[in-house]
Parts: sequence; C-alpha cells; structure tokens
Amino acid sequence: MANSIKLRYAHMRFTGNIDAKTDEKGRVFIPASFRKLIQHANLDSLILRKDIFQQCLVLYPENVWNKMVDAITQRTNPFDSKGRAALRGFVAGAEKIGIDGNGRILIPRRYLESADIQNEVRFIGMDDSIEIWNRQKADNLLNNFDVLAESLETLMSNSEHES
Repeated sequence: MANSIKLRYAHMRFTGNIDAKTDEKGRVFIPASFRKLIQHANLDSLILRKDIFQQCLVLYPENVWNKMVDAITQRTNPFDSKGRAALRGFVAGAEKIGIDGNGRILIPRRYLESADIQNEVRFIGMDDSIEIWNRQKADNLLNNFDVLAESLETLMSNSEHES
C-alpha cells in the first residue's frame, strides 16, 4: 500500500491558474482541479511557506516538502553554520495547514502580508506544488511573454534531450 501511495504522489502534477478570494479570516477555497489531486493522494494537510525567490506563497504536498528538506539536510554539514542557517530558515518559515471539510485552507495573516495578498488571489500550478499570488502581481508575471520565451529558449537550448 505504501508503494502505491508513493507512486500516486510521484505523478501528482498541478497545472493551470485559477482565481479565488480570501474571506475576512484568511480562508480560501483550494481550486477544484487541485483539490481533486490532493484528495486522490489522500492528503488532508499541506505545507505552506513563503517562496524563496518571489513574493508569493507555496503549498507543498507533505511528501514533496519532505524530499526538499531531506535534500537540504543531506547537503548540510552539521558544522557548517551557513548551511545550518539555510536549513533553519527554510524549515522555520513553513507551517503545516489543514484542509477543512469544505476544501478551504486558512492562510495565517503573516503569510498573507508577506505575499501582499489582500483579497483576490491566483493559484498557479507549478508541477508538484501550488503557488498562491496576489492576483494583480500574478497578472503582471504571467503577461510577460518576452521573459517566458527567453527563459524557455535558454533552458531548452542548454539542456540535453533524451530520446
């Protein structure tokens, strides 16, 4: 059974972008397409943290989060103060959040403020995680086609292709 659950997690792919609104308490419905994947994987909670590079939040399925923490831990020498500080900052900035019976999550106020989220949000599927953006900032990001084209061209022209 454990192997089949791992297999399901390995194939979980979040794609697309969906707008939503937070209520006055900071609750927001996880979009139905994402919620179906989460339910299919038998998850009842996710890990939330502020993104490292962008002003958005990221939701991780617990197995994805654990793999990321394991990867950092494996590369961190217990006597390397910078590595320990990076691990500490990464893990301390995260919180396990539950999904209620209605398919909502409660985003703590400090996370909403760190991502400049007031009311309108955009969920963006990022393969094995979900980003939550201030909707206007997501619009600006997603409408920058030149940067997308240039980034993909660089990424794909420098990678080896598998047959």
